[in-house]
Amino acid sequence: MRQKRRAGRNKHWGSAAFLIIGVVLLVACVSLYIGENLNSIETQTVDASLSQAPAPPSSSSEPLQPTVTTLHVSATGDNLIHDGIYLQARQRAGGDGYDFGLLYENVAYFYKDFDINWINQETLVTDELPPSSYPCFCTPGALAQEAYDIGFRVFSLSNNHSYDQGAEGIAATRRFWASMPEDVVTTGLFAGEEDYNNIPIQEKNGVKIAYLAYTDSTNGIPTPQNAEANVIYTSQEDVIQMQVEQAEAMADIVIVGVHWGTENSHVVTDAQRILAQKIADWGADLIIGTHPHVIQPIEMVTSSDGSQVPVAYSLGNFVSTQIQADNLIGIILTFDITKTTEPDGTVSSCVIENVKAVPEVMHYDANFKNARAYLFRDYTDELAASHGNGSISRSYIQAVLEENISSEYLVLD
Repeated sequence: MRQKRRAGRNKHWGSAAFLIIGVVLLVACVSLYIGENLNSIETQTVDASLSQAPAPPSSSSEPLQPTVTTLHVSATGDNLIHDGIYLQARQRAGGDGYDFGLLYENVAYFYKDFDINWINQETLVTDELPPSSYPCFCTPGALAQEAYDIGFRVFSLSNNHSYDQGAEGIAATRRFWASMPEDVVTTGLFAGEEDYNNIPIQEKNGVKIAYLAYTDSTNGIPTPQNAEANVIYTSQEDVIQMQVEQAEAMADIVIVGVHWGTENSHVVTDAQRILAQKIADWGADLIIGTHPHVIQPIEMVTSSDGSQVPVAYSLGNFVSTQIQADNLIGIILTFDITKTTEPDGTVSSCVIENVKAVPEVMHYDANFKNARAYLFRDYTDELAASHGNGSISRSYIQAVLEENISSEYLVLD
């Protein structure tokens, strides 16, 4: 009995085995089918992803370009404030303070077009001392504030009137300029030899400009005893050379103002030309001359390294109530500073370009009343006919300009 049962179980096992093998084969086929289809789906997905991936950067991309910065700059001649000017300003203010608005109102628009405006401040400025006129000048602070308001930021203080009020005047004017807004730059007064290395530098739009100023004389007045600051004379060539060379190493552009030459003469002296050549050789990029109270030529000097350095030997007066007709004609020097910086940050060039001379006229009515400045292009025949100086006319002014300023620089309109 046991063996039958055993034989019977063997027969059922054989049938089950065939069934199991069939199921296994079916499962294998289904798995194979699903695997192949999954591989197909993954392949399609990868292909789609690759087709949507961003293209690698092109090897023909444009190279980085240099950065070019251009500054438009003006330089103006002697701001010479006689008593006729400040007394009128006091009268316009009603006797309380000073109103210098009329003096500049016809030229104020011109300076708004420039990034930097430089001027030779011929007289000491302070409210600590009473105002005074020729021969020892002192000017109310409202004058400098008005100049600031129309756009002047760089004031050259080295001239033949720097010592007019002695040590007290030097200290007072330095305190005044220190009280002005921080963007004001002054040059020309140094607190002794230990201060000679402190070169005034202005940075504008990433361009560094150094300003220096020197004078031929101080009208025979020696440096006052116990003075807290002094000018540097043009005879101190070793100091000038040291400062110019140091400024060149520190700044992109070096501008040097020189108070020199012969008063009331349009003729450039040999001494002016010799010093201009030396200053150019030492590293100056531009030389601005003042003092003669009349205009003198603009010339290019070739420095020892081959650079062309513009020299304006005299800008003449800006404002004054002087009497001679030629003292009432000035020029405003305009130019561009162009700095080129490579993508790696190195400066490949920084140059002075587009040097021009824009004429201006100092007008006053009879008895020096209503003193005010005009650009020559705005100065009419009717205004000229009303000038307190009977020698003034547009044709006379133009003749003086054309006789002394080359046509390549002169801008009459």
